[in-house]
Amino acid sequence: MRRVHTIITSTVLTLALVATVPAQEKLQLPMKDGSVRFLVIGDSGTGGSTQKKVAARIAEVHKIFPFEFAIMVGDNLYGGEGASDYRRKFEEPYKPLLDAGVKFYAALGNHDDPTQRFYKLFNMNGERYYSFKAPKPGIGTRGGVRFFALDSNYMSKEQVDWLEKELTASGSDWKVPFFHHPLYSSGEKHGADQALRDQLEPLFLEHGVDVVFAGHEHFYERLKPQQGITYFVNGSAAKLRKGNIGDSGMTAKGFDTGYAFMIVGIAGDELYFQTIEAGGKTIDSGVIRRREVTPTTKK
Repeated sequence: MRRVHTIITSTVLTLALVATVPAQEKLQLPMKDGSVRFLVIGDSGTGGSTQKKVAARIAEVHKIFPFEFAIMVGDNLYGGEGASDYRRKFEEPYKPLLDAGVKFYAALGNHDDPTQRFYKLFNMNGERYYSFKAPKPGIGTRGGVRFFALDSNYMSKEQVDWLEKELTASGSDWKVPFFHHPLYSSGEKHGADQALRDQLEPLFLEHGVDVVFAGHEHFYERLKPQQGITYFVNGSAAKLRKGNIGDSGMTAKGFDTGYAFMIVGIAGDELYFQTIEAGGKTIDSGVIRRREVTPTTKK
């Protein structure tokens, strides 16, 4: 049995405000007790003034939407990767979040050295690809919410086999893959990765994946659902390629004139998202409803 998958964009979802926070930082997603709350950033590790500005905005948003963890969709460090680079391009910009106990889970991008998997604060446990369950089980979700960090630089058969096994065994209502290279994109610089799509999308469809996060393109794009799955491109936490979203006909919402990040809350069969630009303005928001998918029996 398959339930229709819908997205409802909204500017009137439950608001949660703190008087000392500027009005432009109003939440447009509900603060449901027991919900799984997280941050999504991509292409972030420059160590420059833009990264610091976006990071400061994220820290302000965290005061009104206290997410427990963050997922990073690659290009976590540009250029050098010595101890000072980790400090300047990650630890210092996100210090308020780290001090508040926010855990970061990284996926590798094409600008990342694979040795990042050994960096303790990226929580990769020495693996190029891995999965983890959200700290909270998530109100109304069976089996909690499980995330799958993939290395899209080289999608080997070994990694695909691992992913299929993990998706099969997860037992979670929500299965959330994140990685660097987008399966769908309207970007004129890079565009969609068709080869990667051919490898991964059949597994996503088979195992009831509803939402996928990627980066690589230096803008924000929410694609129209593709075979029932909503794909996000979120690669502008410190890099920007202005005017690069082309007219593919697939864009539900695009933003290529400023830097952005996402906050997400999952409660029961609903995933709420809000995308915020560096100045604090909300550029996209809505809710994705989970589909019921019955896996087919392979012969």
